[in-house]
Amino acid sequence: MKEQPNLSYIHQLSGRDPVFEEKLISIIKKEFPEEKARYFKHLEEKNYKLTAEDVHKLKHKISILGLEASYYLAENYENELLENELSKKNEFEEVLQSMQNFIDELK
Repeated sequence: MKEQPNLSYIHQLSGRDPVFEEKLISIIKKEFPEEKARYFKHLEEKNYKLTAEDVHKLKHKISILGLEASYYLAENYENELLENELSKKNEFEEVLQSMQNFIDELK
């Protein structure tokens, strides 16, 4: 079974402070769709250097949502993009979709 996004790291980071957690979650809700849209825009333009930079930024959200294995996948994909290689594209985009579904379910 693939790993699922979760709030474990946010709970750990915040010390379970609900105000701090809500701030982190609202930042993720705001930034993730913007970063994801830039990723797809640069990918469509075949600007793999900028796409790699987008993946680098998205790695932080991946980590915050407790996706350890996906973080390493993103790291490998980022390096691949710098070599104009896309073999990890579909797997990475599955992670993005999983994250989007999770974020959409958050209050």
